[in-house]
Amino acid sequence: MTTIEADEDDRGGWTVLALRGELDLVTSPEIRRRVHDAVAAGRHDLVVDLSGVRFCDSSGIGVLVAARRLLRSCGGRLRLVLPEAEESQGHVTRVFSALGVTRLFEVYEDVTAALAGEAPAPPPVPAPRSGTDASAPLPRPTPLPRTAP
Repeated sequence: MTTIEADEDDRGGWTVLALRGELDLVTSPEIRRRVHDAVAAGRHDLVVDLSGVRFCDSSGIGVLVAARRLLRSCGGRLRLVLPEAEESQGHVTRVFSALGVTRLFEVYEDVTAALAGEAPAPPPVPAPRSGTDASAPLPRPTPLPRTAP
C-alpha cells in the first residue's frame, strides 16, 4: 500500500504543501483535494515541496499539471521544490526530466528560494547512459535508396 503525507503551512501569502512518500495513482486524489481546498479557501499561490517524495508516477505528474492549470485560471502561481538528484529523490527528478514537464513549472532547489522567487533552477538534465559520450556529435542519417515507382 502506498502512502503520502502532506503538511500545509501558510508563509507570507504562499501556501506551502510539503509532501512525503509516494505520489501515485492511489495517493494523487488526496493531493488534488488539498490543492482544490486551498483554492476554495482563496489561497492561489502554492509551493509544492517534493523533496520528501521518493516515488512519482504519471498520475502524480498529472495532478501537478492540473494544479498548475487550476491556479493559473484564477490568477495564482504554482512553484515546485525539486532538489537536485540525490539518491532518495533521483527517481522523481528523472521522471520529471524524462517526461519533459519541468519546463511547465517554476522549479526551485528549496522552499526558501521558492518563497523568495529567486531565479528558478535550470531543469535537470538526465545523465548520459553509460558507455556514451554526451559531447560526441550525433551520426548523420543514412539516406534510403530510391526505388522506381
